[in-house]
Amino acid sequence: MSAMKRKKWLPLLCMSMLLVGSLAGCSGNNAADGKNTAGDTTTNTTSNSENAYKDKYDPEVTITTVWGVDPELKFKNGESIENNVATKWTKEKFGINIKSLWSITDTNGAFGTKLRLSMSSGQEMPDVVTIGTGDSTIAQDLIDSGMYAEVGTLFDKYASATWKEAMAQDPNVWNQYSRDGKKMGLPVLDYAYNHDYILWIRQDWLDKLNMQAPKTIDELEKVMDAFKNQNPDGLAPDKVTPLSIGFKTSMNTWMGDPSWIFGAYGTLPQQWNLDADGKLEYGSVNAGMKQGLEKMKEWLAKGYIPQEAALWDENKTAEPAVAGTAGILPGPYWMSGWPLQDTVKNAPNAVWAPIEIPAGPDGKVMRHGTQFTNGVTLISTKMKNPEAFFTYQNYLFDNFADPKPGSELDNGLFAGYDYELDANGKMIENDKIAGGYVNSVRYMLVRDGARIPDAQMKALLNLADGAEPTTRLEKDVAVNYGKDTPAAAKVLLAQEDKSFKNMFTGPTTETMKSKMDYLNKIENQTFNEIIYGNKPLEAFDTFVATWKSGGGDQITKEVNEWYDSVK
Repeated sequence: MSAMKRKKWLPLLCMSMLLVGSLAGCSGNNAADGKNTAGDTTTNTTSNSENAYKDKYDPEVTITTVWGVDPELKFKNGESIENNVATKWTKEKFGINIKSLWSITDTNGAFGTKLRLSMSSGQEMPDVVTIGTGDSTIAQDLIDSGMYAEVGTLFDKYASATWKEAMAQDPNVWNQYSRDGKKMGLPVLDYAYNHDYILWIRQDWLDKLNMQAPKTIDELEKVMDAFKNQNPDGLAPDKVTPLSIGFKTSMNTWMGDPSWIFGAYGTLPQQWNLDADGKLEYGSVNAGMKQGLEKMKEWLAKGYIPQEAALWDENKTAEPAVAGTAGILPGPYWMSGWPLQDTVKNAPNAVWAPIEIPAGPDGKVMRHGTQFTNGVTLISTKMKNPEAFFTYQNYLFDNFADPKPGSELDNGLFAGYDYELDANGKMIENDKIAGGYVNSVRYMLVRDGARIPDAQMKALLNLADGAEPTTRLEKDVAVNYGKDTPAAAKVLLAQEDKSFKNMFTGPTTETMKSKMDYLNKIENQTFNEIIYGNKPLEAFDTFVATWKSGGGDQITKEVNEWYDSVK
């Protein structure tokens, strides 16, 4: 299952069918009376600044875009990404035509490649394009091309109060898409803590062994040894994966993640962390990495982690967990819904429980923290009606991101697509929707719709405290997530101060462009060779020296120059 598909179990951004009516949510925005850039001479009496835009455009306006289509995305009723329930809704509700210049199935970076070719060959570029974090390089190239506009002024003028408050939860989200103090892209907001991880452990195995959840690395080793060599389900030692991790794609990822092992020794790999002097340091060259690599080498030799860990990506680490042969799987708070709910198909008595990250020998705990952004939306300098995009997106923030109970968008976006109600008006599970569930938020110009970073966690904590689900987000969790999700959110927040985000969120530096691929290659190669015993532990010191002389010192200088400019 792909990373995109698992987002079904993240906040499933659904909205209700709403094809007519006025844009009531725009009454809270900062647009105002007067003539707008689209030539609109009507007034919006609920607004009070200089430039107004309509709730519904007449004559209609057009927004051009391009699509990288997730191969997992479903369509129904003969629809396509170019023509579907969302594009029809946008036209009828706002008087906005969404015109697709092209679309491509986004496998192996195809979307980014197509964008780059379009830019270099002089093809027509879209008015609005949303680019995910996986295509961050092309996003930066488009910003630097001069084809896309400074958006800070537009945001200040047109964004609703709800959207502005959401963006203000972490002002650093702008940094990656800024140039010389100018905001060149609109960050796509994500939910806080979505990719922070905890450990999921087989509680039934612990109970049968009369053991407690481990709180330290030493206790964890005893638990892993017991899971393997005294397996409560009678599995042979070579059939058990005590700790299912993989690092084919990264040492710092979202499931099966090993970075917390290094966190026990005071660093997080493959991200920029604050050092004792308040400077940014690349975590992979911190001395704590050496201890973490030694521990992983030891665990591999004892069979505590998979022999194939260097070949396993994130989704592969879930397979032994679902098969009932893994004892521990690191991952987000929402994993009891997917993939762990499927374990009972293979191990009927399996019970997964969320636990905190265990501490290292000096009491240290560090885990990778989730950024509040999941990509960027760019607006062309040639777009005739940039305010129309804000009409569209303000509506989503004001009426969909965290709607009040009983509001128009309180169940989802499109009935029969991403939600359905039973005869009593209650939300049914996604997999019971007639004709199949469709994650139709992916049909929107901003692929995540609209997210307020802290809204999801607030909903989860309300449910964890015993509240009945009343809001859209609460109902979504109660119906579509695993039953242990709210409790897992509480476990996550118990270590809130152990969560450390990548502190470098600026654009790619000059030396990164020419040297980072090489530095990443020698890092991955060296770490794998140490873990698998093909090189001695001292190879880490050689790697650090090579990394620094091979461009790392210059990158560190550039990163800290950026940090000094924004902190």
